[in-house]
Amino acid sequence: MRIGIDARYLSHNLMGGVHTYLSLLVPALIERARGAEIFLYADNKARFEIDAAALPANVTVRILPYHNALSAFKLDFTLRNAMAADRIDVAHFPANFGFAPPGTRSVITLHDAINIMPLWKILWGHEKTPRAMGLMSYLHFVSTLSVRRADVLITVSEYSKREIMRRSGLPDDHVIAVKYGPAPIFRRIEDQAQLAEVRTRLQVHRPFLLADAIKNPAVIARAWQRLPENLRASHQMLFFSRVVEPPAPVQEMVTAGHAQVLIRPSRSDLVALFNLAEGFLFPSLYEGLGLPPIEAMKCGAPVIASDCGSIPEVVGDAGVIIDAQDDMALATQITRLLQDRAFHQALQQRGFARAEEFSWPKPADRILDAYRYALSLPGKGQPTAAQVTS
Repeated sequence: MRIGIDARYLSHNLMGGVHTYLSLLVPALIERARGAEIFLYADNKARFEIDAAALPANVTVRILPYHNALSAFKLDFTLRNAMAADRIDVAHFPANFGFAPPGTRSVITLHDAINIMPLWKILWGHEKTPRAMGLMSYLHFVSTLSVRRADVLITVSEYSKREIMRRSGLPDDHVIAVKYGPAPIFRRIEDQAQLAEVRTRLQVHRPFLLADAIKNPAVIARAWQRLPENLRASHQMLFFSRVVEPPAPVQEMVTAGHAQVLIRPSRSDLVALFNLAEGFLFPSLYEGLGLPPIEAMKCGAPVIASDCGSIPEVVGDAGVIIDAQDDMALATQITRLLQDRAFHQALQQRGFARAEEFSWPKPADRILDAYRYALSLPGKGQPTAAQVTS
């Protein structure tokens, strides 16, 4: 089997869920698919994150030319030419869209249903600048077209599978849910000196709860006002943010002395913070998978999360699930978490067990099964065996 993977997210200095997915998937596939030939397609926008010289002989890296911002759009449609030259059997596009050459089976990882929603719904949920609206329109177009042309769709949760089937009308056997877990770096750290160094360097002076600054921080800010005065005095919120200017509720908490925000902390620092945190709050309004709660559990941080999207499916009974907008419920659970050590320890132990269910390389084996399944299907436009014999 000759496998081609669009790996451009590993040569663009990008962050976020797709980058995490691809950075975990590629090494796991290389480990598990030793009998296959694997071709990784990147470009030279930035340094490729994987050392090509260290890869085994069955793995080939193709670096395609990147000249300017238009190059990315051009490669979206011309990458298949390089795949055709390499005689790829299965082309995997892990970033929601992509186009395989004729005769090659196409596998798309569609992380959630957002890009295939009606365009007006997509635009309604984003800023109304020409750049944002143009990009969202483009992603909607290429994702919708890719879904129609793909032989198999992979997604990251049963919730996302149901949403994709509902939005696209695709049958159950066309969409495969493959959950995945965090990178091995997310783990329990026993070296207290290492944790103390991070706390001191980042100037975190009080016990804290950790949260993502862009995941519905308004409900956290409201809940914080409901906490007992002694807890607000002895603890703080610590937000990590991938954007330079976090949302207003975060900035207001910082100004009031209730919170601290760290802009784009390193992954190693984030692991240490998960280890140091009294708990992790994740009141997100929508997730296709929701990896951060599993990252927190791996590090020993008890999780309080919302009931939106795939989050209840991911967290299971290993965390506390609340209504995403219910600040009173959130305050109640924060208070219990900070005051009831037995409750805290029970959530922590359940979290360790839950996180193991998502560990690699199990997802890579399921994705290899999806490739084999795609190869077993008739190509788009070709008759099935039943149609041939009828």
